[in-house]
Amino acid sequence: MKKSTLAVIGALTILVIWGLTSYNSLVSLNETTDAQWAKVETQYQRRFDLIPNLVNSVRGILAQEQEVFGDIAEARTRYANATAANDKAAAASQIESAFGRLLVIMENYPQLQSSANVQDLMAQLEGAENRISVERTRFNDMVRDYNVSVKRFPRNIIADLLCFGERAYFEAASGAETAPTVNLE
Repeated sequence: MKKSTLAVIGALTILVIWGLTSYNSLVSLNETTDAQWAKVETQYQRRFDLIPNLVNSVRGILAQEQEVFGDIAEARTRYANATAANDKAAAASQIESAFGRLLVIMENYPQLQSSANVQDLMAQLEGAENRISVERTRFNDMVRDYNVSVKRFPRNIIADLLCFGERAYFEAASGAETAPTVNLE
């Protein structure tokens, strides 16, 4: 064979190898970006699962405490307003009953403190939002790497031929700068 034929075959071999490695690299970057988006969605799902459960559990605990404390306050008021001994005795029994229920609650739930539950809810919400933020940032980093790879010459030729287009960055929706509110009522 002639040297020119060998040179053409060598150049074509190098071009084919380069094309295959470029394609494989683009596929890998595309799949890594998809996987990172799946992590973002996983954190969204975690938030969707977590927040209603936490809000409902705190709401239930707060309601239980409010009922007991409401009963105690009502019994104290009845006792203070009672003039007859029988009325005072009945109000005192109501206070003792309410205290008894409070003691049972406290024995069954030694860590039961509304403020601690609310603090835990807020910490969990903050943690969920931080995880989402981290995964969104990683996703945008992956999109940047992919987009740079798709745009760089000469790989952009392979990307255009094989329909590897740019991907969109995650952008916050309008109004996202306003913090959401949690209503426990």
